[in-house]
Amino acid sequence: MIFNKETAKKTAEVLLQINAIKLSPSEPFTWASGWKSPIYCDNRILLSFPPIRNYISEAMAKQLEAKYGKPDVIAGVATGAIGIGMLVADYLGLPFIYVRPDAKGHGRKNQIEGFIESGQNVVVVEDLISTGKSSLNAVKALKEANIKVKGMIAIFTYGFEVATENFAKEDIDLQTLSNYDSLLEQALDTNYISEKELKALSEWNSNPAEWNAN
Repeated sequence: MIFNKETAKKTAEVLLQINAIKLSPSEPFTWASGWKSPIYCDNRILLSFPPIRNYISEAMAKQLEAKYGKPDVIAGVATGAIGIGMLVADYLGLPFIYVRPDAKGHGRKNQIEGFIESGQNVVVVEDLISTGKSSLNAVKALKEANIKVKGMIAIFTYGFEVATENFAKEDIDLQTLSNYDSLLEQALDTNYISEKELKALSEWNSNPAEWNAN
């Protein structure tokens, strides 16, 4: 759920400006899953642009605090959300940890990196939500360590129905700075896409697994 429509459109605007999000309906990308997609998102790029990373991290911190209050700790999902999660934690003056996809196979064999005590509460920071599977895997690891998850905040979501279902099933509240609808609205307003391309992009979002650019 987005918190502020103006912030959602501004976030989409800056991500498009630095090519963190690329829209290409006529020459689609191929995801690791094999899906053909007219959109590609790599929010880690924003870390290379100080004014934009500051805008995003401050907006996330303010939205997080307004929704959840200050948690004990901020938890980032490795690897994409480590950078932005650390910036959010720094803005709020809070400790930071991050969660690996799996426990390390050597050393202390940690899945959760950093210091946190049993019973403390966290808000999880993520960069991108697609199906929500990897994000909720991090939530599972935190819960198994007896850490209370107040919710999750992400920069952007594709808005897939499967993600909504997955978060509802795990009873995890999800907040995002921006979403797919706000992105398309901003892209159309700035002539980044045409009405024809808007139609193709909307069709993909409705059925991404079977979408065909032709």
